[in-house]
Amino acid sequence: MARRAIRTGAAPAPVAGAPYSQAIAVSGGETVWVAGQVPLLPSGEPAAADVAGQTRQCLANISAILAAAGGSMADVVKTTVYMGDLGAFPEMNAAYAEAFGEMPPARATIGVVALPAGALVEIEAVAVIGAAG
Repeated sequence: MARRAIRTGAAPAPVAGAPYSQAIAVSGGETVWVAGQVPLLPSGEPAAADVAGQTRQCLANISAILAAAGGSMADVVKTTVYMGDLGAFPEMNAAYAEAFGEMPPARATIGVVALPAGALVEIEAVAVIGAAG
């Protein structure tokens, strides 16, 4: 199995220099495992204070990482959404729906006590490049 790290300046670097890659592509690049993305701009600054805005930024970061891997959001087959407050699920869900078309990926949503960088939302994804075809 071939592995390669995906890195792009169009998404934030790992939080506080943590030891993880933005994504790892395996099997010649067809499957891409995107690390959990918090709602930071590529500069590392917070993107939004509300759950909907944070969700959009997490997904924008995932989109940028997938583009660097040669894919797009249409290639996403599974996501996991981590939320500090499941009471904000409707706001997250509405913003999340904007990123995916008629066939959204499989998804799990998990309530957590806290997230890195004070985030309200963190999203990780698995994509299979060319899956949308």
